[in-house]
Amino acid sequence: VEESARPMTDQASTDPLLQPYKLKHLTLKNRVMTTSHEPAYPEDGMPKARYRAYHEERAKGGVALAMTAGSAAVSRDSPPVFNNILAYRDEVVPWIRELTDALHEHGCAAMIQLTHLGRRTSWNKGDWLPSISSGPHREPAHRAFPKMMEDWDIERVIEDYATAAERMQAGGMDGIEIQAYGHLMDQFWSPLSNKLDGPYGADTLENRLRFTTDVLTAVRKRVGQEFIVGIRYTADETQAGGITAEEGIEISKVLRDTGQVDFLNVIRGRIHTDPAMTDVIPIQGMSSAPHLDFAGEVRRATGMPTFHAAKIQDVATARHAISSGLLDMVGMTRAHMADPHIIRKITQGREHEIRPCVGANYCLDRIYQGGEALCIHNAATGRELTMPQTITASAQPRKIVVVGAGPAGMEAARVAGARGHEVTVFEAASRAGGQVLLTAQSARRSEMMQLIDWRVAQCEAAGVTLRYNIYAEAEDVLAEAPDVVIIATGGIANTTLYEGDEPDHVVSAWDILSGDVKPAGSVLVYDEAGDHSGLQAAEMAVAAGCTVEIMTPDRTFAPEVMAMNLVPYMRNLQRDEVTFTVTKRLLGVQKKGNRLCAAIGTDYSEKVTHAEYDQIVVNYGTTPLDELYQALRPQSSNGGAIDQDAFLAVRPQTLVRNTEGAFQLFRIGDAVSARNTHAAIYDALRLTAAV
Repeated sequence: VEESARPMTDQASTDPLLQPYKLKHLTLKNRVMTTSHEPAYPEDGMPKARYRAYHEERAKGGVALAMTAGSAAVSRDSPPVFNNILAYRDEVVPWIRELTDALHEHGCAAMIQLTHLGRRTSWNKGDWLPSISSGPHREPAHRAFPKMMEDWDIERVIEDYATAAERMQAGGMDGIEIQAYGHLMDQFWSPLSNKLDGPYGADTLENRLRFTTDVLTAVRKRVGQEFIVGIRYTADETQAGGITAEEGIEISKVLRDTGQVDFLNVIRGRIHTDPAMTDVIPIQGMSSAPHLDFAGEVRRATGMPTFHAAKIQDVATARHAISSGLLDMVGMTRAHMADPHIIRKITQGREHEIRPCVGANYCLDRIYQGGEALCIHNAATGRELTMPQTITASAQPRKIVVVGAGPAGMEAARVAGARGHEVTVFEAASRAGGQVLLTAQSARRSEMMQLIDWRVAQCEAAGVTLRYNIYAEAEDVLAEAPDVVIIATGGIANTTLYEGDEPDHVVSAWDILSGDVKPAGSVLVYDEAGDHSGLQAAEMAVAAGCTVEIMTPDRTFAPEVMAMNLVPYMRNLQRDEVTFTVTKRLLGVQKKGNRLCAAIGTDYSEKVTHAEYDQIVVNYGTTPLDELYQALRPQSSNGGAIDQDAFLAVRPQTLVRNTEGAFQLFRIGDAVSARNTHAAIYDALRLTAAV
């Protein structure tokens, strides 16, 4: 049944989340919003088709308010370090109009966040202008040493805010949100970053807020009193010398008393470093909704309409935020990246079908590494123009066998089942999960199992047959008389050294994670893959009381883990004096008595040194488990070949290389090559959405 055709339940009349909310003249149809975030989809600084389709999908799903951009830049010396929308260009107006109209068509209010990034950017982007701020110190996360603003800079930027707001109003937006926290405004607010003298200096709170009040005054002169204007800000920097919670409440009251602010969007903390930002925007293994009660304190102290978001990833927590009077609108942003149809599923009595956000933070980490936002287990997010968020039934039901119940196999089975095919899954283990079962061995990453558990539930609801404890051979597959066979058997840990042999006496990171091998004594974790497995193995070795060295031939360690996910690892590993060694390559291992002697080289010279350890753990990706695939190729109609053009365009596979073949054969995920969870799921969706 198509989701849009399902009837609404009576819950709409009683559920706190589904009650309308009146903000000034604007009636929001429920209490759930997506807060501002930059998925990095703009093209030439404009929110074109891809950007519009992303937000429109969430509007279709029922969200009441989309706070777009994260944030749109008001000035040329606030260059688009996150591929931001360029609100300082006149040509943005028609694109904003198209975005606004698309959201309004689905009853979703449209607002946009405006900012000047200040020091939170780079000088070598955009027009190569120096970054500017209220002080000389660089932001560690972005490294640019700013120019301290002069009076004419301040006057110019105030005018830029007003002009940008006028453009957004001309584009049909229902309102704007001015971004303060971590950006230029907050750099004026914080005693830690404001080093100016005079009327905008740090000597009094009034002076620190003067830039903000001047901006609000200028904006109101342009857009009038009816246009909605709010502000997103930190009401507690949680750092000595910064804005305290008490001062944050005072600031909140000052903003209220200007009479020019229509809502407060509250956060807590700083975002100037990766660890600080991770505390503001928690990831998996961290507490859910850690700042919710504090946001409620601001609401009680000010009586202002109050919005907030910070790891409110499940409906129960969001419902509590509204029913307890802590918030007026609750932000579920990453949750809507995982599932854009949360509200629709609630209203249709299908809350149990919501795809959960697992807190992997693949979305934000990719943005902060200069990429585009992607959800680790919803491969259609950000690809709404080409990939389906809702699976449609096939006109020709077929019999499909999937071998392997990891992320790739379970996604293939889920999609094929939703399309109405008869699906059987073979899995050698006693439960689904594949490599995720190893990941979840760390309690901090146990949330990852939700991406498997959700797919198991979806498969069971679709009538997929799941057969565990079967190491499938060719005869097992052929006995099913399938039309299509999908090999998703993943890979096995690879301990072969680069362009060399597999050394004796080493163990894999998987051996440590699974518990098959216990960490012992002095441990070298040689990490050439740079993904989670190496750091997880190091964590387990530290927890076992070992002395640990992490070595990589790269310039940086664990580059695949990325910024915010690296934080909890570093907090654990730096407590115990773990040694991090970069630009060193493991060349070989020899037994020396009861110890292991490692030959260590470097790509930068011919120098070779030696060091002894009790245990050497190698993390170097996986080798495909493809024996079954190779065995079935001669009997398949396509010989295992894939039409790459059809695959990329999500069209049916029609290649025939063997007219005697009885079935089509494909392999996906790590059974092809070592990649990551998102790649495995994307493989499966692209293939099976067209089967």
